[in-house]
Amino acid sequence: MIELHEKIDVPRPVREAFDYVKDFRSTREWDATASAAEKLSAGAVEVGTRFRVTCDMPVGSVDLLYTVTHLEQDKSIELHGTCRLFEVTDVIHFSTSATGTHIDYRASFRFHVPLGPTVAALRKGMEKMGFESVQGLKAALEDDYPAPTISAGNARADRWVLPGIARFSRRGYTLGKRHWNPMSAWMGDKHAVITGATSGLGLATAQSLAERGAALTLVIRNESRAQELVNTLQRETGNPNISVEIADLSLMSEVERLVERLLRTGRPIDILVNNAGALFNERALTPEGLEQSFALLLLSPYRLTEGLKPLLLAAPQARVINVVSGGMYTQPLKVRWLQAREENYSGSVAYARCKRALMVLTEQWAEAWEDEGIVVNAMHPGWADTPGVESALPGFHRITRRILRSPEEGADTIVWLAVATEAGKASGELFLDREPRTPHLLRKTEGDAAERDALQPYLDSVTAARPRQTPAKRRSGARKQAATAG
Repeated sequence: MIELHEKIDVPRPVREAFDYVKDFRSTREWDATASAAEKLSAGAVEVGTRFRVTCDMPVGSVDLLYTVTHLEQDKSIELHGTCRLFEVTDVIHFSTSATGTHIDYRASFRFHVPLGPTVAALRKGMEKMGFESVQGLKAALEDDYPAPTISAGNARADRWVLPGIARFSRRGYTLGKRHWNPMSAWMGDKHAVITGATSGLGLATAQSLAERGAALTLVIRNESRAQELVNTLQRETGNPNISVEIADLSLMSEVERLVERLLRTGRPIDILVNNAGALFNERALTPEGLEQSFALLLLSPYRLTEGLKPLLLAAPQARVINVVSGGMYTQPLKVRWLQAREENYSGSVAYARCKRALMVLTEQWAEAWEDEGIVVNAMHPGWADTPGVESALPGFHRITRRILRSPEEGADTIVWLAVATEAGKASGELFLDREPRTPHLLRKTEGDAAERDALQPYLDSVTAARPRQTPAKRRSGARKQAATAG
């Protein structure tokens, strides 16, 4: 048997430290040996919850299957792990200290075969491993990381354009995560509003934030799916604090009613994720007479964010996260183009133009609201394999499906912008894979100050006009859409 014993003190309340450690998926963030970790059981972490942790150890790479065998909230947790080479029992005790929390960590290894004369060398290697891992946990819980900056490799790739675009694939995510910091910020006192949460990036974001303990308000379009969505998320995460608001965000009247309902609650909003969207391959007007891409992708998040500002101000440091798209790299801001016209209509171009405008709004809000404590950033998910992409861009999906990111990989930066302490140190930026990136790969898209200055007055003029109610008008032919909205 080899026993390891380490002690650390961290400047965090016991509850926060305990909640971070008890979800053993966190080992991939702080354990120097853990290359992957997943939770195998649904629901909250409790006795019987199982995890799989892949570790690179002095005895080789192993898959450890852990089971929680004892859990006393805010005091102790015990896990028993097995693999082909050994069994291990991890016993972790938490107690209040003068500076925050004292953590006592013991790990006892029992090998399946006699170690013989190698035991001394193996013990030395494992003691070093144990020390480094617990120091990694200490750093994770200290959570003192600098403001995010772009890496030299990504800056170079962006300058060369094509290498930068190539990192929209799963490879960009794989390269990026090698250098990521842990996310140990406690979310149990946070309230997040997420639009377009039924599937794809929105659902992946909702699940991750729910797992971290945040209270969620999910804005979806389809009322018939609401209860199933809530039940599934509560069952999978064990988080009971999940509610749904029904709104078709392409209709400004419904956006206004949604804002009114949320304002009436008076509940502060710590995180607002503007994710709802669709790529419409057929041009159409909404019943209010607005071009549908413009209504859903731009005017809706503008009116929603402006309308909910009082609840954002009520939070200690609110964060607004706007989901844009790599397609915006092809388009400049031209206000007169924002409502796409019938002639030469392209759904992907209309989508990209509205996302470019949303990026400009991100920059303007960040500047205007800096002194009010509201952080505003945009992100794009890279090329993610979502139901919407498959539906609206079948050719692109067919060609690229082997290199597309999963919805969880695509949503990772949304979650990071919502959770990570250091993400709150940047505002007005575009992020991909947790790094700020240039909003312009091509000089032709940089636009001019006059267009930027005209954007919000134009959106306000559309708002003031109170669009008429008319039947939806569509061109003949099938309508396909890449919907992240409910």
